Formats: sequence, structure tokens, C-alpha cells
Amino acid sequence: MTTALQPITLGRRPIVARLWQLYQHDLSEFRGSMPDDHGRYRTDRLRRYLHDSDRTGYLIRHGPQLAGFVLIRGLSEGRRVLGEFFVVRAARRQGVGHAAAAAVIERHPGTWEIAFQEDNIAAARFWRRVAGDRPHREERRQVEDKPEVPPDTWLILTP
Repeated sequence: MTTALQPITLGRRPIVARLWQLYQHDLSEFRGSMPDDHGRYRTDRLRRYLHDSDRTGYLIRHGPQLAGFVLIRGLSEGRRVLGEFFVVRAARRQGVGHAAAAAVIERHPGTWEIAFQEDNIAAARFWRRVAGDRPHREERRQVEDKPEVPPDTWLILTP
């Protein structure tokens, strides 16, 4: 089966909102985030992606199946930031995430910045594989407004 990117349109936003909850649940292990009293994780960051012309996103499809999403920012700059990336557990370790990451990097040429937490060993290994033979470097940066958490690792991919 092939992996494809499907633009997030107004009508597809509720799909992303539902997937966002799964994504935040996965990240809660590394971020210490908890759901609110209604059992939902915060959606502040998601809303910024859906209402900003300098940002865009795609649903990830594996064949006909919905497999995740990718959200990016920095469309008007020479530097793109892969802000959020999620692949459902059933589609992991099948090349779906790698194909989706490669497709979005190719679709939006330029310098890319991708952050991950070293504590998330699977993510660290995944993003370093995506960088692969592309020219890149790594930086450690403190998480903005969160001095209590370890710095993120940033991969900077250059064209």
C-alpha cells in the first residue's frame, strides 16, 4: 500500500481534532500532560495550526486507511518547522511515517527544523533515520516557557 498526504481542509478539521487526542495521549508519557476534567487534552497548539495562513497540515493515509497527521509552520519563510507529527500505532514500523515525513519535506522545499525529546527513544531513532543522508545538524534547545523539562533535540535539515 502507498502512503499519501491529504490536505487538511475545513471539513477534515474534526478528524484531526480526534487524532490530536490520541497524539497528546502518546506524548503525555514524555511531557507529563494530563487530560482535563472532561477527559480531553488541550487543543491550543492545534487551533493555531488550523487558523494561521503560515501553517498547514496533512492527513496521512496508508492506502485507503487514515494513519495520522502532520502539521507544519513557516510556509512563508525559508525555514519550515515540522511542528506536530502523529502516526497511529497500528501503522507504525511499516514505513508509513518515514514515507509521510519524506513526502512533506519534498512538498515544501527548504531548510527544515524538527524537534523531539531524547527520552522518546523511538522518536529520536525515527527522526534520525528520516534525516539519513540529507545534509543536517543537531542542536539542543530549551523548551520555551518550560525550564523544568529537558531541552529538545532539533534536527536542522538543509537543502
